[in-house]
Amino acid sequence: MMYIGIDLGGINTAAGLVSDSGEISSKRSVPTPRTPEAVADAIAEHVKNLLELSDGSVKYIGVGSPGAIDPGNGVIEYWANLGFNNVPLGRMIEERTGLPVIIENDAACAALGEFRSGAGKGVSSLLAVTLGTGVGGGAVLDGKLYTGINHASLEIGHLVIEHNGRPCTCGRKGCFEAYCSATALIKEARKAMDLCPDSLLWKLAGSKENVNGKVVFDAFEAEDPAAVKVVEEYISYLGCGITNLVNVFQPDVVCIGGGVSGAGETLLSPVRRILDSEDYARGCKKRARLVQAELGNDAGIIGAALLGVN
Repeated sequence: MMYIGIDLGGINTAAGLVSDSGEISSKRSVPTPRTPEAVADAIAEHVKNLLELSDGSVKYIGVGSPGAIDPGNGVIEYWANLGFNNVPLGRMIEERTGLPVIIENDAACAALGEFRSGAGKGVSSLLAVTLGTGVGGGAVLDGKLYTGINHASLEIGHLVIEHNGRPCTCGRKGCFEAYCSATALIKEARKAMDLCPDSLLWKLAGSKENVNGKVVFDAFEAEDPAAVKVVEEYISYLGCGITNLVNVFQPDVVCIGGGVSGAGETLLSPVRRILDSEDYARGCKKRARLVQAELGNDAGIIGAALLGVN
């Protein structure tokens, strides 16, 4: 059996033809339109193209979307970036394609993808943390996707890790996202560049506008003092946030994805050391493993495609 997975994002919409085992045989991506009707049209075009490549056995379409989702009715209740309110996207896609549609939050889909086909293969529980423009999260507990009563759980980016700290876009202060997103890392690096005109960050980036996570970690590995200060503070906050999550869920695996995760063990090793000293269960034989996510941008497609697979 084959399934179509859609990863609906604020910038691009990706789609893939996915097997029961989570393998993508074909995928494509287009810029995300700005209205509900145009989004449904774009997804329907994706589906048409993928159906031509299938053997006709596609059972349904799975869609991962940002925002608060009502899967039972196929509705995006609220998506701030595009200003979607109570958009019946599931029905709109079904009318255009003739196939059943399942919709879930995109971070939840990414977690399910990693659980089924990536870093969580063979375990019963996984927590996925995405360090990108924001900080996202999803959880599979005892083999089942956990989304809460309103499918709005695991907004881990808005857990406070510094009381009355930096302002966050959500309206709170001191949120995980305000300290550990790629956006936050870049912002702090730019501040450091202003204070240190001789920093290697200037040479590697060329300008403040060109700074990204890789530049910051490259300068850190070269022992640039300004970058070292920025990254050590970043890792300290990340360790705090991850430890909080481990203490709540105690999953088999915590996998870190998103752009910042490209730093690999340079990022993960010091966070593990923080867990070794601060995880409440640090004395137990069984402990959560911290690993890098394996599926990259494919996690959302695979997870969306497998939403209806038991």
